[in-house]
Amino acid sequence: MIRNLTRQISKETPVNVRRLCTTAAAAVKEEQCEGDRRLYLRLWALEATNGSVSETINEYIGKGRVLKKYELNKCIKELRKHRRYQHALEIMDWMERRGIKLSFGDYGVRLDLIAKVQGITAAENYFGSLSPSMQIQSTYGALLHCYCVEKMTDKALSLFEKMDQLNLASNSWQFNNLMSLYMRLGQPEKVPPLVQEMKSRKVPLCTFSYSILMNSYSCVDDIEGVERVFEEIKQENVEECDWTIYSNLAVAYVKAGLHDKAELALKKLEEEMGPRNREAYHYLISLYAGISNLVEVYRIWNSLKSGFLEITNSSYLVMFQSLGKLNDMDGLKKCYEEWETSCPSYTMRLPNNVISAYLRNDMLHDAEEVFLRGLKRSQGPFFLAWEMFIAFFLRHRRIDLAMECLEAVVFLVKENEWQPKCETINKFLEYFIEERDVGGAEEFYKYLKKLNCLSSDVYGSLLRTYIAANRTAEDMLLRIKEDGIEMSCELEELLKRVCPE
Repeated sequence: MIRNLTRQISKETPVNVRRLCTTAAAAVKEEQCEGDRRLYLRLWALEATNGSVSETINEYIGKGRVLKKYELNKCIKELRKHRRYQHALEIMDWMERRGIKLSFGDYGVRLDLIAKVQGITAAENYFGSLSPSMQIQSTYGALLHCYCVEKMTDKALSLFEKMDQLNLASNSWQFNNLMSLYMRLGQPEKVPPLVQEMKSRKVPLCTFSYSILMNSYSCVDDIEGVERVFEEIKQENVEECDWTIYSNLAVAYVKAGLHDKAELALKKLEEEMGPRNREAYHYLISLYAGISNLVEVYRIWNSLKSGFLEITNSSYLVMFQSLGKLNDMDGLKKCYEEWETSCPSYTMRLPNNVISAYLRNDMLHDAEEVFLRGLKRSQGPFFLAWEMFIAFFLRHRRIDLAMECLEAVVFLVKENEWQPKCETINKFLEYFIEERDVGGAEEFYKYLKKLNCLSSDVYGSLLRTYIAANRTAEDMLLRIKEDGIEMSCELEELLKRVCPE
């Protein structure tokens, strides 16, 4: 079937079902919802319709509806939650043009959105453009958060020091950002000293502070340290002991292989989470999968479905991942078919997850069926799925089919839109060297050139293929020069071996 699939891709014109589904669902719900929810559904549909935020809001109020600032703020919050940063920023742009007064917190949100959409330099410029009265804890804190997310350690520490001098580092949020930075950098040992600094300054620790501290001990396999923090919370700060603390405790136990203790923590999590906490349900499903308890995975899943009128894509994704992890392919297939018939919006992220699980279990036919349906119902992108098929065929030494898949991707890709993973490239090159396949290597070189992902390492592997096949490569030197590749010492040595003086 994969051969038909690679031929079909050039002819396939995906039906924009997602757009139709999203529009229809929005129209139905619009009649049932009021206020900010109705506007939010219109804004949510823009991802499928490629519409304008400004036009959508103007049309909404043009029909005589009164739009309050808190409604826009709710829309911004929901869009940020689902990583729809561009649309959230466009709402703030519209608010600014309309002269709607922003709060101090709004300026911090706007700075964060600018960093995510336009980059850190644009965020710095925005901060610099603010009047001194607006350069306060919320905007300083937002910039600090951006530096920490981007792992810009020097700038983060310098800004924190400046905030400290201005007495703006007086709550847990600033310390939490630095602790998160060290965790991202793989330096968990730097977290406990920051917590001690907070305590010495009498800065109260919040739930998130305790969570990071527990995670830092877990990362260095100090389960006693995790339990010590948990006991401290219960004895000294019990109001901060919510379901997230129990989830972090369970994660630490799962990592340490203490499944009995993890299960007890999950029972406490379930008691503390409340009846309509979708995120907590997701943690429970994932963590029960982590201790290989399929019965509990299904129990929590059924509880989630009975507690909510609508099951979101995020919930299905968590379930797909958990069933795939537990190799419950029958359950995964049933769950996927259920999602496919009722999904609020069709996105390739979910089929990709199912395709990955099927291919891990050598269920090629099932993976192809899912992909074919995705081609018809989604506008893509499909690059991740193609690369998973490529990896599957490489693993099974079917270089012919792997090359066909790569050819299909090259046909689809626009300039600099996608490049294969280094691991994928290396697998191809290893095969060509082992099989002394100069013809395949030459064809592969052409694809890599079209994808703009040639490097000194790639040329080195291509030359090793020539060496393995006892071939010279005078034209390879010309290609390297034409392609403008900077030669490493290793590549120069290889060229001496395969090219005559």
